[in-house]
Order: sequence, then C-alpha cells, then structure tokens
Amino acid sequence: MLTKKNTCAAWIAVLALTTVAAWPREASAETVLRIGMTAADIPRTLGQPDQGFEGNRFTGLTMYDALTGWDLSSAEKASVVIPGLATEWKVDDADKTKWVFKLRPGVTFHDGSPFNADAVVWNVEKVLKQDAPQFDASQVGVTASRMPTLASAKKIDDMTVELTTKEPDSFLPINLTNLFMASPAKWQHFYDKAEGADAKAKSQAAWTAFARDAAGTGPWKMASFTPRERLELVKNASYWDKARVPKVDKMVLLPMPEANARTAALLSGQVDWVEAPAPDALPELKQRGFKLYANEQPHVWPWQFSRVEGSPWNDIRVRKAANLCVDREGLKDGLLAGLMVPASGTFEPGHPWRGKPSFEIKYDKAAAQKLMQEAGFGPNKKLTVKTQTSASGSGQMQPLPMNEYLQQALAECYFDVQLDVIEWNTLFTNWRRGAKDPSANGSHATNVTYAAMDPFFALVRFLQSGMAPPVSNNWGFINNPKFDELVKKARQTFDPAARDAALAELHAASVDDAAFLYVAHDVGPRAISPKVSGVVQPKSWFIDFSLVSMK
Repeated sequence: MLTKKNTCAAWIAVLALTTVAAWPREASAETVLRIGMTAADIPRTLGQPDQGFEGNRFTGLTMYDALTGWDLSSAEKASVVIPGLATEWKVDDADKTKWVFKLRPGVTFHDGSPFNADAVVWNVEKVLKQDAPQFDASQVGVTASRMPTLASAKKIDDMTVELTTKEPDSFLPINLTNLFMASPAKWQHFYDKAEGADAKAKSQAAWTAFARDAAGTGPWKMASFTPRERLELVKNASYWDKARVPKVDKMVLLPMPEANARTAALLSGQVDWVEAPAPDALPELKQRGFKLYANEQPHVWPWQFSRVEGSPWNDIRVRKAANLCVDREGLKDGLLAGLMVPASGTFEPGHPWRGKPSFEIKYDKAAAQKLMQEAGFGPNKKLTVKTQTSASGSGQMQPLPMNEYLQQALAECYFDVQLDVIEWNTLFTNWRRGAKDPSANGSHATNVTYAAMDPFFALVRFLQSGMAPPVSNNWGFINNPKFDELVKKARQTFDPAARDAALAELHAASVDDAAFLYVAHDVGPRAISPKVSGVVQPKSWFIDFSLVSMK
C-alpha cells in the first residue's frame, strides 16, 4: 500500500501559534461563523466568481441568486434543479431554441432596486454582448463556458423574459444556475462616478468598485472585504425566501490553502469550520469533539488527457493501463483516511447516467503492465508523462499527496510521471486555454476536479469536439465523432427519460474509451466546531449556509 503522512500533532500546534494567533477574535454580541476555505484568495465578488465551484459556493450562492438553483435541503436525496429567481420556464413547442421564463415578483437587490426582466437582460448581456456598456470580458470565461449555447435575452414584460439558444438545448435550465444576477442600478451608480479615458475604462472601473461593494439578491450581503485576507457577509433579513433567511448574523470567509493550517486554526479556536481538514488529523479532531461531515458528491478527481498530436495518451492501451494501475482502495484507506469514493467513471452503478460500459475500471496491475508492454514500454523503457496540478484549491482534495501517490503507483506500470505544480486559480485558468496553449507547459494531462451534477458539466464540456478551447473545457481537444453524435442526441432530447438514456450511452462510451484517468469521487469533508448546528451536508458540491446556527 502506498501512503504518505504529512501532518502531526506538533506541526499543528506550531501552526496554531504562528499562523493564526494574530487573527482578531469576533465580538460576542452577535453570532459569527468563521470558515477556513481551501482557496488561496477570496473568490471574486462581482457576481461571477472565479476559483471554480468553491467560488460559486462562497461568493456566488451566498450573495447572489440565479434564475434556477439547487435543492440543498437534504443529505439523503440527490440535489436537483429548482426554481430560483424564475418561478417557471418552458421551451417553445414550435421552436426549441426559445425559452420563456416567468420571474419571481417582489424581489429586490441589496441596494433596494427591483429585480425584473430588465435586470435579467442586463446580466445576460454583461457576459454575451460585447458592445453592451456593462460587458466584462473578465467574467466571460467562468460564465459563457458553462452555458455555451445561450445567445440572447429579450424582455417580454416586467416579469417575463425570452432566452434564445444557438441550437435546441434541453440543458439550458441547468446551465443557468451559473448566471448570477448582479444589481444593474448599483453598477450604474459606480459607472456614473467612474473616471476613465473611454466607456470601456469606465466600465472596468465600475466593476472594480462593484466588487468592493457588491449587491445581489442573495441571503447574504457584503459587509467588508479585504482581498486575500477575509470577506465578511451579514444576513439579508429581508431575503425573499423566508425559510432561507440566515440564522447566523455574520459569516467570515478566510483563505487558507494549506490543510495543516486550516486544521490548526480549527483546533486553536480561530475558526469554527474548515473545508478538507488534514486526513491524518481526523482522530484528534474526533477526540476533541469536532464534528466531521462527509457525503458522496457528484464530483470527480481525475487526470484529463491531452489528445493533441504526439500525446502519449493517444494510445488507448496506455489510457486503459493507467486506469488499471491505480489501487484506489489503497488510496482511500491509507492517505485519505476513508475520505473518498473510488471512481470507475464519472458516474457509479445505480446512477441514471451510468450506462453499461464494457471496460471495467479497477486495480489490475498485471493487466496494466501487459497493455503497456503491448504499447512498447517496460522496465527498461518508461513512458514519460507530465501532469499539471495545483498545491490546493476548490475540490482538489489533497492534490500533492494524491498525485505523488499516482506517481509511485504508475511507476510500477512503466510510467515516469512528472508533476508541474502551479497555483490553483492559474491552473483553473489554464484549463480553459487547453493543452495546445503555452500555459500547459508541455503537460500531457491536467488535474482539475470537476462537478458532475448536470449533463453539460459532467460530460458535454469535455467530450464534445466543439467544446475545445476557448469555448469550454475540452482541454485535451478530444475529437470523437461518436461522442459528438451522442451529445447532440442528448441535448436535443427534451423527454427526461429518453435524455437520461442518451446520457447513459454517452457516459458508457467515454469509459470504454478511457477518456480520463478516473481516480476518486470527493466526499466534501468538513470539520466543524460543536458550537455549530443545523449543518446539512447534501449530495452536492454546494451547501446552504443559511440553515446553520451557532450556540
């Protein structure tokens, strides 16, 4: 078994004294929830977060709402799309590129301005219409790539909008969970006061000011913001969904990319909640009364292969060998202390999109070595592969120890793995640039975890040839006509059962092609103070902080 210990009680004690001792303690007159994030910086606050889905979790779903949202109320049921700022929607029977969304009445932004159809059109155009005054190229990459078929928005009346897609797309309501509604009136206020040589410069200045004093419609409002240090949010007592008015007065978000530092901060009482605690500190955390939360998530920890000309992963025997050479149970029981689910694809048996793949992903070192020998490699001729990864980040679990585990495991199957370790947000940006871009630094794979809650995020953005950079996240430039055919079939199928069948067929085809090195499903481990109650850990990458109380 391959394991690596990287934390000890002495190290945590030192960190508790040196890393966080200087942080100010909050006043006791109000209830304050302090959270140590895995991100190295506060995710962007202007309406479309960066930092991957950790950004959506902390600065998207807190301060903002989208037309559609996720049901995060249960730890047992799968999270599904529910109405958000739209109460209902329907595709046009005669023209399936047109959708009508009815909007929720009586909603106001944090600045008191009304939410209506004009606000929806404005927010669509901030990322799609390049000649719109509010267009912000910096928000496009993290938004348009998540809803690539959305073409335009049109006001029908104050509470009704029509959205048009480039092609029939049954995934649109799911994709719209990523388009957060920022206040046009607040932005306009900053634009009118901004200085700049031209309208574009004034627009950029307005967005910069907006990020420091944001206004959405969400259950939390921005109170104060210190980049790279902390973001303080306060409850929105007049939130439109009374069941989700926060039970805590204030929430403080602190960037803490190193697992040991997060754990030290929790043990020393400087924070109340940490994401992804150090695995080998779990016994001490339990002994000292901290609560541990984990739940299988639709979230995959993979290597995404380059398929450009000359890539070593273009040989299916090599891709299959890598998938057969990893002892996932050993990784789970050793290094990660049980905090993962071994992956045999994007979806596991029982999921409606699993299908019936013929290639079984499991640990079979002998079969892996045989495949590698057939491909021309062996003990005296190793295959060099380079993977770009991060030292921390959203959903990356424990990226360095996990990649070092893979490095050792794959060495036994004649791979020579080289790791290119970069900062998480840079890795995430590189993900959209692709394997051909200089930012890949010659890597043959990228290690960016991905959410699998919906068809586009789980499959389409990686497998469809048209999703290659700069459109979306087909980093490796996969170009498989069968995948393209099945994507079209699923996207243009509006009957849910038939669409599920098409997606299952697509997933099975991707597993049979060994499209990724599938390693683990995250369980979203969190360690939380016993003072905190009401936590619901859903089967989702997201979580609802509104439900949380403090003793």
